[in-house]
Amino acid sequence: MALRSVLARNLRVLRLERGMSQEALASKADLDRTYVSSIERSRYSATIDTLERLADALNVPAVDLLKDKRA
Repeated sequence: MALRSVLARNLRVLRLERGMSQEALASKADLDRTYVSSIERSRYSATIDTLERLADALNVPAVDLLKDKRA
């Protein structure tokens, strides 16, 4: 599976597990909501800095956003 798809899935799962909306996550990570949505839909890739901001906002290690948990 493409890493972009793994990130999209993990981001959505972790966000929902924490009861956060895309808007709440975006605000906490200081990103635009439409950008978070685009990452979750695999439309955009994320820079390493964005990955770090999302991980911090979700309170997880950044590597957790990139692990393929289906394997």
